[in-house]
Amino acid sequence: MIKYSLKRILQLIPTIFIVVFIVFVVTRVIPGDPAAVMLGPQASVEAVEELRDNLGLNDPIIEQFGRYLKDVAKGDFGDSYYYNQPVTKLINERFPNTLILAILSIIIGLLIGIPVGVISATKQYSVFDYTSMILALIGISVPIFWLAMMAVLLFSVNLGWLPSVGMGEGSIVDIIQHLVLPSLCLATGPTAVFARFTRSSMLDITKQDYIKTARAKGLKEKLVIWKHAFKNALPPIITIAGMQFSQLLSGAVLTETIFSWPGLGKLIVDAIQNRDYTLVQGSVIYVAFIYVIINLIVDICYALLNPKVKASFEGGGEGGGK
Repeated sequence: MIKYSLKRILQLIPTIFIVVFIVFVVTRVIPGDPAAVMLGPQASVEAVEELRDNLGLNDPIIEQFGRYLKDVAKGDFGDSYYYNQPVTKLINERFPNTLILAILSIIIGLLIGIPVGVISATKQYSVFDYTSMILALIGISVPIFWLAMMAVLLFSVNLGWLPSVGMGEGSIVDIIQHLVLPSLCLATGPTAVFARFTRSSMLDITKQDYIKTARAKGLKEKLVIWKHAFKNALPPIITIAGMQFSQLLSGAVLTETIFSWPGLGKLIVDAIQNRDYTLVQGSVIYVAFIYVIINLIVDICYALLNPKVKASFEGGGEGGGK
């Protein structure tokens, strides 16, 4: 397992390098001039050119990339063109808000999706099974931006039950009220994925011989389902949960924008609109790094939970030693 972990960590280096390169190129392709945005429409051509020189935007692209790569290796993402603050500081201020939203959404998805999937598997072809899977299919298919706008229209505009923008004024009750709509909308997709995947995994497990043997021994059905079947269906579900959590961290842009949630996603959107190269680059690289780290943790957990995978790694390590 140690060899496997080290190998996966080393694989992160080229992945992050490719992400840095792609993000750097894409930000240069985006139409617009950050210097012109910073100075405003009334600025003269000379003033814009002078600012571009100060920011190093007139240097050759290769030179800019080399300089940026060197800074990133030191953990320095530079200063934001628009906010005139360190990019790391801005990210650290916004990321906890995105993390809160993502954690709450994944918890909702797990608490609802997994039980629904297990019940659907145990009651295959029942009314509950058909209904839940149709709803899950709708949950996967409905665009998050449409769902968010409908939620705002219904619960905020028409009924006035819940606030639709911002994070609240600081009190716990106010923050929870502001969290309800964005977290529920963001949790719709993961909930549907967990329900469908849990059902599929449970159906495969319940057909195994050891499940039939457990039932033949007279064990209670709840014990057979939750202790034997669900336990063995859990490793792939954990993998899916890790992937979904990574996507929530990196894909909350639309949700945060619609609800004006002050998270990393909204920060990236604002940075793109302001042609803030350094902030866009730093934010995307930060999200990509978090994404690959979570996937690494999920892979290691999967290997630890799955005896077959763990045995294959240990066997490979012994074979290599010989």
